[in-house]
Amino acid sequence: MTRPKNNPLAGAARCVTLGDWLGFAEKLYARENLALGQVAETAHDEALYLLLHALGLPLDSPARVLAKKLTAAQRAAVEAILLRRAADRVPAAYLTHEAWLGGQRFHVDERVIIPRSYFVEIIPGQLDGWLADPGKVRRVVDVCTGSGCLAILLAQHFPAAKVDALDLSADALAVAAINVKEHRLARRVTLHRSDVFDAVPAAKYDVILSNPPYEPSAHVDAQSPEFKAEPRLAHDGGRDGLVIIRKLLRQARTRLTPSGIVLIEVGGLRAAMDREFAALEPHWLATEDGADCVCVIHAARLKTWR
Repeated sequence: MTRPKNNPLAGAARCVTLGDWLGFAEKLYARENLALGQVAETAHDEALYLLLHALGLPLDSPARVLAKKLTAAQRAAVEAILLRRAADRVPAAYLTHEAWLGGQRFHVDERVIIPRSYFVEIIPGQLDGWLADPGKVRRVVDVCTGSGCLAILLAQHFPAAKVDALDLSADALAVAAINVKEHRLARRVTLHRSDVFDAVPAAKYDVILSNPPYEPSAHVDAQSPEFKAEPRLAHDGGRDGLVIIRKLLRQARTRLTPSGIVLIEVGGLRAAMDREFAALEPHWLATEDGADCVCVIHAARLKTWR
């Protein structure tokens, strides 16, 4: 990537402590209009995360660490990571090769979308309430698994279940394999390269879960550099964003147990879902921030849907 001629770190010479660098980084984020939302929602939180990582300090370091004066080597490490973030517009998670979801660490790199999903609160908090008997769940699937993080959370939540994780991208599945191995779930989580269920052996699932590509193509074209750095395949849901969702719902009709459910995260497509799939009576789950963009659809509704 060709860097701009201006030096985004100009003025950093006065930074002595970690706290100085944090204040400088927050101003840097605003001045360079760096996009947020992939790792953290605020410049303070993302910058602190990057600085602690660059210095090899724990993410739960006490506040007094901000008074720490940096050595020359530490200063060089901080400058290097901020330069790549601000000048090259590299997403923070690609700089650290990690993402955190549900308090757990997952490996990520440029081959996958950076994990961020409302399912991190739905799986432990609401999922069981939509199942006839959560203790009898024996098979679940994560469609469009990406880094495999949601498949792993499902396997942890349903310890007696087998979990399938599907993705069309071979690169994404290679990253998912790393995470499945690191979380010691290779015996229970099976990865499949497939366009939705096209290449998956016949099976009936108690839970079909998906955070699919749902951005309309025109929106993807207009994304900031940080989001464009992620694989387009993981974002682009076609002209209206619903292309993969339509296919998933059609195929789910023959893939669910009689009391099974489908859960789909759809971003800003709630109104479009309600219009097109009104007959399926999608129920929208409440989320902490009020986005409410995850719906549940019952097998009984899918069975009679045409």
